Amino acid sequence: MLRLRMMRAPQKYVQGKDSLLHFHEEMKDLGNRWLFICSHSGYQACHDKIEKSFQGKADYRQYEIFGGVSSVGEIERMKKLVTENDINVVVGVGGGSAIDTAKATAYYTKLPVVIVPTVVATDAPCTGLSVIYNDDKTFNSYLFYPKNPEAVIVDSEIIAHAPVSFLVAGMGDALGTYFEARACDRTDAPSLENGGITRSAMALCRLCYDTLREYGKAAKTACELQVVTPALEAVIEANVYLSGVGADNGGLAVAHSFYNGLTALGGHSAPHGNCVAFGTLVQLVLERASKEEFRQVQDFCLEVGLPVTLAEIGISEEEQIRVIAEKACADGESIHNMVADVTPDQLYAAIKAADALGRERKAE
Repeated sequence: MLRLRMMRAPQKYVQGKDSLLHFHEEMKDLGNRWLFICSHSGYQACHDKIEKSFQGKADYRQYEIFGGVSSVGEIERMKKLVTENDINVVVGVGGGSAIDTAKATAYYTKLPVVIVPTVVATDAPCTGLSVIYNDDKTFNSYLFYPKNPEAVIVDSEIIAHAPVSFLVAGMGDALGTYFEARACDRTDAPSLENGGITRSAMALCRLCYDTLREYGKAAKTACELQVVTPALEAVIEANVYLSGVGADNGGLAVAHSFYNGLTALGGHSAPHGNCVAFGTLVQLVLERASKEEFRQVQDFCLEVGLPVTLAEIGISEEEQIRVIAEKACADGESIHNMVADVTPDQLYAAIKAADALGRERKAE
């Protein structure tokens, strides 16, 4: 089958200390009537800086605190606000749910969307995808968009003052980017955009991994000190842009299927990125990665505080591992992008092996 190679990305990406003081200057071409869909913390962290950027401007701005979940009802409420106030640009300010609500609102009202992440725990800001929930907070659907956000603007000062655990989780999510894309490239599997993988996409994915290894520990230290350094800037870019655009155009494999299998257990509390990091080690076991490469990834995880054992993501029972392995191999899961298809028994064995290797490593 001939698969056309393709690339998609946000039209504009802006990052830097106090970048929100330049919000209007950078985004003014998109419109002049703005709906800011904010989390509580997003509003507190960003409102004053954004307002300062509009000084002397006649643009209409409405700030709306959303209900906390990107639910069908909440999206309907935001669509109504767009119509009632003649809004022509939607902005998402906060974490993943605020971002997903803004993307969906913009999509249904056919408006441009700007994303202002206040944490970098996942690569969601740059992707053309939302997770939608029912009003009772149960999963509804994945909503895939025909394009990525018009713009993403990241204020590094705000990220430096966010909890360090978010930065670390984002590094875990970004860690899988290169290895999952590499697996898809080997089999000519489709990217998340359902196209062939370009050399440009693979270069971004590789740069993402190299950046994490080079600057991850120093970035974590900077975040602990709540200061913006070149290392922190590099890792913010890796977590948000390189990982987001890389995953969109490079595809997924075992690491994210492992996470999806884990969610079937219900009630788990480990962050998405932490689970993806351990899933990356599981994938390397399945791929018969060299001892050197496996230890390289292990060493990175240990250096920045990502898990290398099941206990660190709250998994302790054999039955839990069996459920994860079964659910991660369900039809349609990205694990089937591997060179040799993976069965639940093979995945179970790889999970056990990765955990044992991690326990050995931590005991050294």
